[in-house]
Amino acid sequence: MILEVADIRIQPGKQAEFDAAIQRGVETVIAKAVGFKGYKVNKCIETPERYLLQIWWATLENHTVDFRGSPAFAEWRAIVGPFFAQPPLVEHFNLVAQSSD
Repeated sequence: MILEVADIRIQPGKQAEFDAAIQRGVETVIAKAVGFKGYKVNKCIETPERYLLQIWWATLENHTVDFRGSPAFAEWRAIVGPFFAQPPLVEHFNLVAQSSD
């Protein structure tokens, strides 16, 4: 399984609107994508315009090829993109270790 981490910075004062938009976008668009396994969104306490979106994919290609190359990617960006202060930093990770909790 692959973890996608998107470090997102939004425009100041748009947090409440973005909170709803990102959840709607993931649940109505990304969750339908091939290889989607789950997600989590966290908002930074010290920098309230900063969010971390974590999405678990079955394979790297499910995100980079299947999702990004589909019309669903444009649909996703139409929902969340207007809030971005800058393009998100997106990286992918393999699990090395985790707690048993």
